[in-house]
Amino acid sequence: MSGVGSTEPPRSAGGGFAGAGAGKRAVILMAYGSPDRLDDVPAYYADIRGGRPISPENLEHLVSRYRRLGIEESNPLNEITEATRAALEAELGSPVFTGMRHGRPRIADAVEQALAGGADELVGLVLAPHYSSMSIERYRAQLVDAVAGRAEIRFVERWGDEPGFVDLLAERVRGTDAHVVFTAHSLPARIVDEGDRYKDELLETSRLVAEKAGVEEWSFSFQSESPTGEPWLGPDILDHLEALAAGGVRTVLVAPVGFVADHLEIRWDIDVEAAEKAAELGLELDRIELPNADPAFIRVLAGLVRRHAPVPSTG
Repeated sequence: MSGVGSTEPPRSAGGGFAGAGAGKRAVILMAYGSPDRLDDVPAYYADIRGGRPISPENLEHLVSRYRRLGIEESNPLNEITEATRAALEAELGSPVFTGMRHGRPRIADAVEQALAGGADELVGLVLAPHYSSMSIERYRAQLVDAVAGRAEIRFVERWGDEPGFVDLLAERVRGTDAHVVFTAHSLPARIVDEGDRYKDELLETSRLVAEKAGVEEWSFSFQSESPTGEPWLGPDILDHLEALAAGGVRTVLVAPVGFVADHLEIRWDIDVEAAEKAAELGLELDRIELPNADPAFIRVLAGLVRRHAPVPSTG
C-alpha cells in the first residue's frame, strides 16, 4: 500500500481528521462513474473505450437501456453516489471528495479539490469491495498519477471480508427460503492465469455472508460480461438460471456481493434481463436491496477510512 505513515493527528472539534500543525486529511471516494443524462451516453462510452468508436447499433442499444430505465435528464446512480459521499463526510467530520474513473467529476478533479483545501494526506477508497488488477489497481494508478507526489496516500485495497459489510449483506438474505445466487461483475478470464484472486475474494465474501445468515442453498455466478471477443469469467447469471431451473430450483434471491449501489448492471442486467430469463424458465426471482447510502453501510466505509488513517481515541 502507498503512504504508510506513523504520524497520527488528533481529531478536530468536529470529530474529523484535521489537526492544528499536524496536517490535514481528506478522503477520495472513487466510483466507476455513470452518465449524468441521456445526452452524455456517447461521450461516456467513448471514454470507457479509450476514444475507440462504438458502432451506431451498439450505441443505440445502450441508449435504449438508459431510456427504458427512465434516465433522461438525471441519473439516480449519481445521486446515490453523492448521497454516499455527503453521509460519509458527515460521519467522519472531514472532507470527502468524489472521483470517477469515467464521467464527472474525475479522480483528478477530486484530488485537486482536496489539495486546494489544504489536504496533505489522502485516503483513497473505492466503492467496490474486491481487488482486481483490472479494477481496483486502475483506480489506484489514476489516484497516484493525479496526486503526483503532492500528498501522502493511504489506499484501501480490498474490503470484501469486512465484518460490517458481511453483516449488512447477511441481514438481507437471512431467513429466505429461496436459493441465493451471489453475483459480481465478470472480468476477462485471463486474469486467473495472471494470478489475480478476484474470483477467490468474491467466493470468500459469498461464503462468509451465507455462513453468517445461516443460508445453506446458495451458489455464485457472474454478470455483465462485455462482448470483447475473449473468454470471460463464468458462469453467467443467465446460463446459471437455466442450470438452477433444470435442477429443480423454483425461487431465486440474487445477492450482488460485487456491487454496492444500483448501477446499470443491477437495474438492467438483474432487474430486466435476469428477471425476464427467470420468467421464461418459470422461476420466481427477487434480489436484495443494495447498500447504496444505507447508514449501516456508511458506518462500514467510515470504519475503513479510520483504520487506514488512524486517529487517537477521544475516550
